[in-house]
Amino acid sequence: MQPPHLLLFLFLSIVLPGMWADPEEPQVIQYLLTSLFANISSAEVSCVALVGDIAILTLDPANWSIHFHWPWVSQAAAEGDGEKMMSQYKIALRNMIRFVHDTVQQTKQHYPLVVQFRAGCVLYPNTTSQGFLNVGWDGRDLISFEVDKQSWEAQQPSQVAELVSKSLNRQKSLRILLEHLLSIWVCQSNFLTLKRYGKEILERQELPVATVFARTASLDQLLLVCHVTGFYPRPISVAWLQDGQEVPPGPALNTSTILPNADLTYQLRSVLAVAPRDGHSYVCRVRHRSLGTRSLLIPWENRSTAPTISITIAVLLLVSTAFAGAFWWWKRRKGNEATWET
Repeated sequence: MQPPHLLLFLFLSIVLPGMWADPEEPQVIQYLLTSLFANISSAEVSCVALVGDIAILTLDPANWSIHFHWPWVSQAAAEGDGEKMMSQYKIALRNMIRFVHDTVQQTKQHYPLVVQFRAGCVLYPNTTSQGFLNVGWDGRDLISFEVDKQSWEAQQPSQVAELVSKSLNRQKSLRILLEHLLSIWVCQSNFLTLKRYGKEILERQELPVATVFARTASLDQLLLVCHVTGFYPRPISVAWLQDGQEVPPGPALNTSTILPNADLTYQLRSVLAVAPRDGHSYVCRVRHRSLGTRSLLIPWENRSTAPTISITIAVLLLVSTAFAGAFWWWKRRKGNEATWET
């Protein structure tokens, strides 16, 4: 079984966009909370907070204590309203658990039950931001909080969604508090403080390493593979150039999803199907933030090694034959000389 942090990294790297890679990329901070309700008297809560794809803190399900993954996260949490928020989160968790149990009883739902929360903020390049809060119920979207409207909206036509959204919309003080937390505290105060303290980690860059090789698919088809690995952050552009022109998307081109490495970098493959010895030149082009304005270009030489090998073998055979003939002539001559001397 894989360790939890590795499974989390794998999930996030596939589902979530990579952040902090490009000034044009939006930046995301989010809190992912999962609650397992086994029965009427129990609830197990786990939570992780992330900036982009970097986990910054987790919640211990056993005692609800917070574990900071980096010293700078602890420093950021102690600044401003962060410390106050940390002292109030357990009250919010207890209220959430009580509300879920009451909802189960009213709607006659069944245990076990899983309730998920995803809350946070998207910060866009033009400095605007958008807070979000979504709630899932047994794997399906249930309700969402519209920050601009300060209202809850059902995300499915069910009794539970209607009951929960109406009940929460009646709590005006809660709606005002959530609007403030998502638009002011998370999107501005908390986000900017984390960026200031964790600049070195959040803006980490690792250069991509690319290799190009070929595989024979059939007699009339060759697969050119461009394997790019070791890069961070996640956003990257990989393209094939045919005679200097970018190959457009199509059935001949297949690029994998971006997958994580064990060292928290990423990798992917781009495969192009071509005809053997078609006379064209092919280059794999890689663009990444760590490269700046430059591009990494890795050519593939469309040449067969068979003629070279055949010529080499022929030369070796010729040399061997000549050497054997010379040795035979020399040995026979020495034999004749010995006969005359006798």
